[in-house]
Amino acid sequence: MMRRRDEICAPKIPTLVDLCVQKVIDNVRYLGNVGYVDQHLLERILPHCTVDQLMHVEKSTKGRDLSPITDKLWKKFFEKQFGTNSTNEVVKRMKEKKVSFKWIQLYEAKGKEMAQVENEALDRIKQLYKKEDARKQSRQVRPCTKVPPSSKRRFWGDNGPGYNVANVKSNIMKKAKIEFMKSQEVKNIAAMKKNSIQRSQSSSSVPKSRNISGIGSSSKDIKSTKRIF
Repeated sequence: MMRRRDEICAPKIPTLVDLCVQKVIDNVRYLGNVGYVDQHLLERILPHCTVDQLMHVEKSTKGRDLSPITDKLWKKFFEKQFGTNSTNEVVKRMKEKKVSFKWIQLYEAKGKEMAQVENEALDRIKQLYKKEDARKQSRQVRPCTKVPPSSKRRFWGDNGPGYNVANVKSNIMKKAKIEFMKSQEVKNIAAMKKNSIQRSQSSSSVPKSRNISGIGSSSKDIKSTKRIF
């Protein structure tokens, strides 16, 4: 009785084949052509492959059909990648049309179909971005090439300097013009013009004298006025 218990509890010693299979599984990424490997060994090794690794084994193996071993693996990859509903739909359609395809072929076909759908979606998104950029550019402010008509601005009026800045768009230009209009130079010019107008009006109202002495005095006044300017 004790001997039987020891036999049950004793760990199983791996065989040489088991050690070789485990070594291959550990280095499954290096697999290529497996046409010379027995089927029962491949059934233990290939389930450890990723999609890319299994595809590489399929493409590298020449002269041997691996579908009896890999077909169920490709069906699992198909379901994992594209969903259970898509897998069931494929099975249903094959039954209805009474056709049968290898799951590696179905996986590749579905992958190309999905890639085409994604590319078309990306193209539509790119077109939408282009339209949006064009719309934004059309709404941007563009510099005007037309020259506005020139207008004479009054710097002073009959009664003094003017402060009309309604046509000046820039705040800086408005401020500069206001400061200029308030400057002492402009005030002096306005005062001089005002005095000149007053003198011309007063001279026109005084009657001309025929006295010779008066003519001489008026010429002296003109000369003295010129000296001021």
